[in-house]
Amino acid sequence: MNPLLQSEICQFIREIGQKAIHLRESGFQVDEKGFDDYVTNVDRELDHLLSQRFQSWFPNDVVISEENSRSQELWKQYTELNQKYWFIDPIDGTDDFIHGREFYSVMVGVLEAFQPTLGWIYAPKSDLLYFGGTAINGVFTVTNGNVPEVLYAVPPIGASSDRVIVSKKDDLAYGDAIRAAVPDVEFYTLGSFGLKVMEVVQGRASAYIYLNRRVKLWDTVGPLAIAKAAGLICCDLSGREIGFGYDDIHPEKLTHNQVVVIGWSKFIDEHLKVIYQELHNHILYSNVSFA
Repeated sequence: MNPLLQSEICQFIREIGQKAIHLRESGFQVDEKGFDDYVTNVDRELDHLLSQRFQSWFPNDVVISEENSRSQELWKQYTELNQKYWFIDPIDGTDDFIHGREFYSVMVGVLEAFQPTLGWIYAPKSDLLYFGGTAINGVFTVTNGNVPEVLYAVPPIGASSDRVIVSKKDDLAYGDAIRAAVPDVEFYTLGSFGLKVMEVVQGRASAYIYLNRRVKLWDTVGPLAIAKAAGLICCDLSGREIGFGYDDIHPEKLTHNQVVVIGWSKFIDEHLKVIYQELHNHILYSNVSFA
C-alpha cells in the first residue's frame, strides 16, 4: 500500500474515533437490532462516513459495513478470488460505548483471496491505533496521532501465561470445562473483539477463546489480519484455521460457522486438544452446546 495513503487512512480512522467521543458527549439514541444486540445513531453516522471514504479511496473494491442493509447482498457476490473486500465496524464494543467505558474501538479490515491481510483497530478513549497485516509485513501502533512505531509482539510470561480472555457469557456456559482443561487458568474480559485480540498480541494473555458463534466478519477480518502478522494462531477447537470462504460464513448473518481461538503456539500446543475434549464432555452431560 502507498505509504501516503496508509497515513491518510490512519489519520481518518483516528478522526472518526474522536468524532465518536464528541457525538456521545452531545447525546445519542439507542435501538435494539435483535436480542442483546444494540446500535446507536452514532454507529450509523460513523458507518456512513467510513463507507463513503473507503469507497472513494478504493472504487474497484467492495465495502461491507455493519450498519449497511446491503452488506449481506454484497457478501453473496464474494466469488472472485482476486476481489478485495473492506470490512468496517464503526463501533466495536457498542455496550462499552453506551455505558461510557473505554474498551470500544473503530475497526477496518481487508480480505483478499479469502484471507485477512490488513487491519486497523483504534481505541478512541486511549487515542491508540493498532494496524498491520501481511500486506505491509508487520504490526504498528500510533499513539496520540504521532508517527507509527513498530509493535513487537511478545509471548506472555509469568502470570500472563495463565491468563485467557473469555466473555462473561462463555464463562457462564463453558468456564468450568475450560478450567478443568487448564487448571491454573485466569479468565478476564473487556469490550471490543479487536481490543481483546490485541491483549493477546501484546502478551497480556495466552489466548482469546470465543465460543458462541455470534462474531461477524467486520469483527474478525481486521483483528485476525493483525494477529496473523504477529505470529499468532487463529483456529477453531479442532485446530483448523479460521476460514473466510463463502462456505465458512453464514450467508444471512455473516457470522463465522467456526468457534474462534486466537492464541500463542505454546498455549495451543499444550491445551487445545484437552479444552476440546473437556467441552465435548461438558455438552454431553448438560443442556449447553456451542454448536
